[in-house]
Parts: sequence; structure tokens; C-alpha cells
Amino acid sequence: MSDTFPEREPIRGFASDNNASVHPDVLAALAAANEGHQPAYGADVHTARLRELIKGHFGERADVYPVFNGSGANVVGLQAMCDRWSAVVCPESAHINLDECGAPEKVAGLKLIPVATPDGKLTPELLDRYARGFGEEHHAQPKVVSITQSTEFGTLYTPGEIAAIGALARERGMLLHVDGARLANAAAALDLPLRAFTTDAGVDVMSFGGTKNGLMLGEAIVVLNPDAVRGVRYLRKAALQLASKMRYVSAQLVALLEGDLWLRNARHANAMAARLATAVAPVPGVELVRPVQANAVFAILPREVTERLQKRFRFHTWDERTGEVRWMCSFDTTEADVDAFAAAIAQETAA
Repeated sequence: MSDTFPEREPIRGFASDNNASVHPDVLAALAAANEGHQPAYGADVHTARLRELIKGHFGERADVYPVFNGSGANVVGLQAMCDRWSAVVCPESAHINLDECGAPEKVAGLKLIPVATPDGKLTPELLDRYARGFGEEHHAQPKVVSITQSTEFGTLYTPGEIAAIGALARERGMLLHVDGARLANAAAALDLPLRAFTTDAGVDVMSFGGTKNGLMLGEAIVVLNPDAVRGVRYLRKAALQLASKMRYVSAQLVALLEGDLWLRNARHANAMAARLATAVAPVPGVELVRPVQANAVFAILPREVTERLQKRFRFHTWDERTGEVRWMCSFDTTEADVDAFAAAIAQETAA
């Protein structure tokens, strides 16, 4: 989602966790990685350390491929899982369907089969309904089901829900992909280790987000099942996602994963979203329309209230037809930020 307020001076707000600053520990890691020379294209010590950490979090079979951004992680990961004639079943609201400018189709050559979901979550029943046409030469062949954790609506899959989708996918000869742009927020909300709802739930390949959780730039493709992919290293290069100075991407991910920074950042963002929801729930004229399970709050406001608030704080209108807006919290959202915004909402709705 693009920034719709380019003319303004930088102000704190709730438009996106991409708008947040870089965590000081990540900046320190970048400075440390800048000492001396290191081999290029991932042969450096920081990328080697990242591989160790990924195995520690996700299991010994896991491997990692750092990339520049989340769209690159999704596109390359899905392409490595698919054949030229493959299709990917995903929620209609999925980032790969709505917010990647057709990259899965244009770059990877994949057919997306979007499924309408009320809460952003696929179910085995929905997958069974749309994963059809196997062996029919007139139809793209369903090969991958892709889900997002946490979803674009801020909702969460439980480990059991993911395992059920994965079981049906395997029964149909399909693979399971997870867009994990906010995977850390899901782990914090579920109070579970990362592998509990990925590796242990039957996920084959996932993207792991960093930019929304304190990094300057950089995400990663994490292959949990090496048998599910082909040619990731070549596809990454062909898709312009291979960093020559990869140490600067890897060092940030190491800073996030080596201790509990990934978890502390996510817990804080989630807590700020919960604080905001609690503060505005009793305000007349504010309707919270989705469960607040991670770091996103969705609400419906009168249009004129939204317009006045957006002159003071950054946030996006999610659905112009209904007046639904989205408020995102990040690792550097403060209690003061939340309280000032909630007070402004109360003030504007009372005006």
C-alpha cells in the first residue's frame, strides 16, 4: 500500500509498519558488518550465521535465501515451487493478489486462483472447492496454496488450522506456502515458537519479514522442505533479488533473530494495537469491525471524521465504500502516540 500523503512533513502515524524507523540494534549491526571486506553474494560470515539461526528457529532442514523485499521473496519462493503450468490458490485479499502489481503472473508466470474469505483466512473447505481441474489440460494445475500469517486483515491462523490446510494440500498433491511478512507478530500473539505453526504444521516454503519489524530493508525466503523447490538460487538471481553485498541484508536478519529482538518488537507492536482498540472501542461513532489479533486495527468511521483525522495523522482508508480504515502499529509506536491518536478520534467524532 503506497503512501498517499507525500506532500506532508514527516509525522508519526498509523498508516503502515513500513513507515517505522530502523531499530537501533539493527543500525548497530549494519555498522559492525561494515568493517573490512567480506566475500560477495552470500559467501560472507553474516549469511553463514543467518543460516545457523534459521535452522535453530525452523529445523535442521531449513535453508534461507535473503532478498531485497517481500514481493521478491513471495514471487521467487512460489516460482521455485511451481511448474510453468501451475496455479496458486490464495485468499482474494492476499498481498500476492492485490498488492504486488501482478508480479506473480508477470515475473513468475503463475496463475492465481483468488478465493473470497470474510476474514482473510483460507479453510480446507474453501481449498477443496477451488483446487479443481487436476489433469485437465484446459486448466492451470493447482500446485500451491498460499496463506498469509498474520493475514492482511490482522487475523491469525492457529497451528491446527494451518496443519489442516497443509494436510488437504498434500492429499491433492499440492504444496503449502506462507507469506510471513508479519510472521513475528503472529508468533508473539500466539505465544508460540516460529516453527510451531510453520515447520511443524507442514509448511513447505515461506517468506520471512523483516522490514515491518525493525529492519532497514531485507526479507528472506525460508525453505522448510527442500524437496518442494527447484532452482531457488538461480531464480533469485533471474528475478533481480540477489544482493552482491548480501552481508548487509543478512546482518540485519541476524540482529533480529540472534536474540529476542524479533519477538520484543512484535509484542510491542501488538500491544500498541490492543491499547488503541481498547481506547477507541467505547467512542461513539467508531465501529471496530475485525478482531484485533496482531498489530492491525480496522474500524469504520464517518467519512468526514476520517478526512479531518487524516489531516493530523497518517492512516489509510481500507474500503472507500464502507468507510473502513486501517490503523497499523509498529515496534516504535509509543503509548503517547496511541493515546494522542485515540484522543483525536474522540475529539473528531464529537465535533
